[in-house]
Parts: sequence; C-alpha cells; structure tokens
Amino acid sequence: QVQLVESGGGLVQAGGSLRLSCAASTNTFSRYVMAWYRQAPGKQRELVATFTSGGSTNYAESVKGRFTISRDNAKNTVYLQMNSLKPEDTAVYYCHAHLAGATSMAGSWGQGTLVSVSS
Repeated sequence: QVQLVESGGGLVQAGGSLRLSCAASTNTFSRYVMAWYRQAPGKQRELVATFTSGGSTNYAESVKGRFTISRDNAKNTVYLQMNSLKPEDTAVYYCHAHLAGATSMAGSWGQGTLVSVSS
C-alpha cells in the first residue's frame, strides 16, 4: 500500500489560510484518486475534497469556494489550500489514496495533521 505523509497543519486565526500537503510513496501516483478528509473532536470523519486520476474535483458543501484541492503528479503530492478558515474547520485532516477503479475502502491513510482555527 502507498504510504502518505501529511504536513502543513497548525494554528491560525479565523479568516486566515493554510496549505496542507500530502506526499505519496508510489511510482504510479497519477493512477490514484486522492482525497482529504477531516475529523473534528466528537464527530465522524467526513470527506472534504477529492481529486480523481482523470482530473475531476469535488468538494463538501461546507468548504466550496474556500478550499482548493490540487495535485502535482511529478512530485507525487496532493495539496489542500484552505482560505477564509472558520473555527468549525478545526479538525485533524487526513490524506487518503486509492487506485482509480478500486474501492476507496482498500485505500491508504496518512497519519493526519491538526488544523486549529481560533475565533
């Protein structure tokens, strides 16, 4: 399974920005569907954004217009640019990868990076 390492989390004031990165250890990165999830304290993990191998992106309604997912296949890295952050965006953010055409249940998770947004 591919190994994923996230970075870029931290503490930011409401209205601020952060960029998360997720580096994948695979030579076939372009074949993977990449996604960001988050889990807030006491809540279930939720899907934030996806970037398919075909170039399509999807976002949770709560982050549309504020977050942007992107990928650099040459660097085996996916990013999550987060703007206009709100306290409710506070969560541990996880990177996820699964091969296109396979079930996401068979994918890999990163260790998570904490994003804290103060009011």
